[in-house]
Parts: sequence; C-alpha cells; structure tokens
Amino acid sequence: MTSRSSETEHLSPTAIGVQIVATDELFPNPHNPRLLFDKEPLRVLKESIEKVGILVPLTVYREHHSGRFVILDGQRRWMVAQELGLATVPVNEVAEPSLVQNIVTMFQIHKLREDWELMPTALKLEILMKALKERNDKKLAELTGLDRAVVTRCKKLLDYPRKYQAMMLDPNPSARTKADFFIELYVVRNDRFINSLTWFDRNRFTDQMLDRYQRHKGIRAVTDFRIIKQHVNNALKANKRSEIGKRLQSFTEDPELGVDYLAIRTASVAAQARKLETEVTGLLRTLREMEVKAFYGEESLWNELEELVRVIVRRLKEAGRRLRP
Repeated sequence: MTSRSSETEHLSPTAIGVQIVATDELFPNPHNPRLLFDKEPLRVLKESIEKVGILVPLTVYREHHSGRFVILDGQRRWMVAQELGLATVPVNEVAEPSLVQNIVTMFQIHKLREDWELMPTALKLEILMKALKERNDKKLAELTGLDRAVVTRCKKLLDYPRKYQAMMLDPNPSARTKADFFIELYVVRNDRFINSLTWFDRNRFTDQMLDRYQRHKGIRAVTDFRIIKQHVNNALKANKRSEIGKRLQSFTEDPELGVDYLAIRTASVAAQARKLETEVTGLLRTLREMEVKAFYGEESLWNELEELVRVIVRRLKEAGRRLRP
C-alpha cells in the first residue's frame, strides 16, 4: 500500500536551486487558485518590500515548451516587484510539475496563509476533480490540505451557472458578490420539495433573491436562507405542503414580504413541541439517573427543581390535564 507521505512526495515538484532572475522573465501561474488580489493587502506588502526587499524567494518552474519561468508561489511579491520597478527577484526553481502536481502544490503552499476568495479556489478544485476523477470530500481535503468543510462549500459553488460564478470573481471588491450568499442560498435552491413546485425555477429564484439581498428587501442577512429552509421543513413535517408552497411563491414574487411570512403557526408550534419534548426527555433521563445524595448541598438546584414542578403543574392545569399518580 502506498503511504500518505509517499503520495505527497510524488505530487511535489523536485527542487533545482535558488537564483536571481529578471523580473520581466516571470509569468503568473494559469493554475493559481488565487485569482483575486485586492489592493489593501498588496499595499501593505509593498511597504514591506520597499523597506527590506524580497526576503523569501519566489518558487518557480521553467516551462519546457516555452522556456519561460512560471510562478508557483509568490505572485503577489512579483506583482509588487513590478510596481516598484525592481529589475530582478530571487527565485527557487523546481522541476516543471504535472497539472495535478501544479494545482496540489498551489493548494499546499498557501493552505496556512490568508484565506483566498472561495470561488477561484472552487474553479481549481474543479479541474483537480476532473483530472483525478475524484469527488470524495475527505480525499480531496487530504490531497489539497483544504479543510473538508471548505471542499464541501466549493462544490456547492460549482453547482451554480457561470454567470453567478462570475459575480464572485469581480476584481472590484465592492462589486463582488460574496460566496457566502450562494452557499447559504444553496440549501433552498436545491431543496427537493421546492424544486418539485411547478412555478419554481432555480435561476429565476436566484435572481430574485440576489435582487432582494442587494436592495435589503426581505432578506436581511444570508443566514435568512437557513430560516426559510427551517420554515419549509416545519411545514412538511406538519403536512402543510400546499400552504407552504403557496406562501413560498408569494414570498418569492413580493419583495415586501419578509421571511417571517413563511412561518405557519401550527407548523411552528409543532416544531417547538418536538424540540421541547426532546429537552424534557433528556432532563428526565438525567433526573432518573442522578445520585440524589451527592446533590444534597446544592440548594439552588433543588430550588429550581421545585419551581419547575410548580410551572409544570400550572401548565398541566391550563391544558386540562392532571399529574398521573
């Protein structure tokens, strides 16, 4: 069996050596998962390089068909060097990697640094999945060094058509739609029941939710989609399929309606009852198993339990029920 360490070594380019090369002889890596470079972090890096220069050599490889140097690690340093007019930069040359080696190396080099925007990462993960014919989240996480949850989030973004992906790739940070919006929307957009509704169209729904979110109409935060999903789940468990379907359609078409409109009272009460029943069951189990003598001195606990009994008796009377002997 091949060990994990030997697999990693196989996917790592072989080192050749450190040298100084002309800045204009370097080219960006077409497989860099980090496509977006915002101005503020670059400004901070520029100030540092102006003071002390480039202390960590860039990692590069030489393309066999063109002979040019391509950057594996250090594109931001190279961009700043160009801006500052530096004639040369220090580089550490490695052997030209395969496509899979290239992408895996890029992930592993950057995995402990500042987070990338998620959409560019997702696009490179997509190439890797196709090249390796691998879709298992755990295996992809081990291979790339990405957290498994990040892999899952990336795959959700890949489910969207290119026009939505492009919104997350806008070079202008203020115009860029955050990946979190599409990730949170995913659970509603891909819900099986919602997709069974005759009026529902995924892309039209996505456009409507985007418009409402951008105009702060009915969608106050991306986590509102979790609330929408919960209202739908509550309704389905209470057998209110027709009613929640109609409400969801009205909510979708009318930007004046907030997510609370989707709360069907009987369904919400039933959901609260299920939650309360679970909590009561847990408390009963704890009380039945507790060693009473060990808690003799816990006065506040016994006071709270006495109050709990009084509240339970009162609520049972209100409900027309009696304590069983």
